[in-house]
Amino acid sequence: MRKGKIAFFVTGNVHKFHEARAVLREFGISTAMLNLDTTEIQADDLDAIARFSALEASKKTAMSIFVEDAGLFIDALKGFPGPYSSYIYQTLDTKGILKLMRDTTRRNAYFSSAVAFSDSDKDSEIKLFHGRVNGKIVHKEQGICGFGFDPIFEPLAKTGKTFAQMTQDEKSRYSHRAEALRKFGAWYIKRYTRSRL
Repeated sequence: MRKGKIAFFVTGNVHKFHEARAVLREFGISTAMLNLDTTEIQADDLDAIARFSALEASKKTAMSIFVEDAGLFIDALKGFPGPYSSYIYQTLDTKGILKLMRDTTRRNAYFSSAVAFSDSDKDSEIKLFHGRVNGKIVHKEQGICGFGFDPIFEPLAKTGKTFAQMTQDEKSRYSHRAEALRKFGAWYIKRYTRSRL
C-alpha cells in the first residue's frame, strides 16, 4: 500500500469503524478513526444530518474527513424511527420496537446509509454516497454480533439470518453501510489517484 492512501472517519462508534475499515481495505485504503464531538442535528433527512456533521468536523479538524449516518425505516410504523434511529435505540432499544410491532404482520423495513465526505478546502462541495438494504423485522431478537437494531433486522438476501447473526464479513456483503462505503471507496481511490498525478 502506498503511503498516504488513508481516509479519516469521524465517529465515536467502534463497530462502524471496524466495518468501514474492512470495506475500505478492499480498495487499498487505510482508515483512521477520529473520535470528535460533532452536532447531530435533528432532521427528517439522513443527507442533511450527514452533510452537517461532515462540514462541522472538517472545519474543526482542518482535515479531509468522512462521516456516516444511518437509519432503520419500518413500513408499519410509517418510516419510524428513520433518521432518529440512534436516539430511539438509546431510549426504546430493540425491545421497544418489537413491542410497537407485536400486533402487526407487516414486517417490511429497510436500512439506509449516507456517507458524507468533506474536503479540508472549506469551499469544496460535500460528496454524498448512499446505500440501502431491504429486509424485515423479525419477531424476537436473534444473534449477539453487530450493534443497534441488528438483532431484529433480517435482510432479504435469503440467508435466514439477522445482521446480528452474521460475521463481519457476511454483514459486509449485504449491509447498507457497506454499499455506501464501497461507493465512497471507489470514488476516493479515483480522487487520490488524480491528486498524485
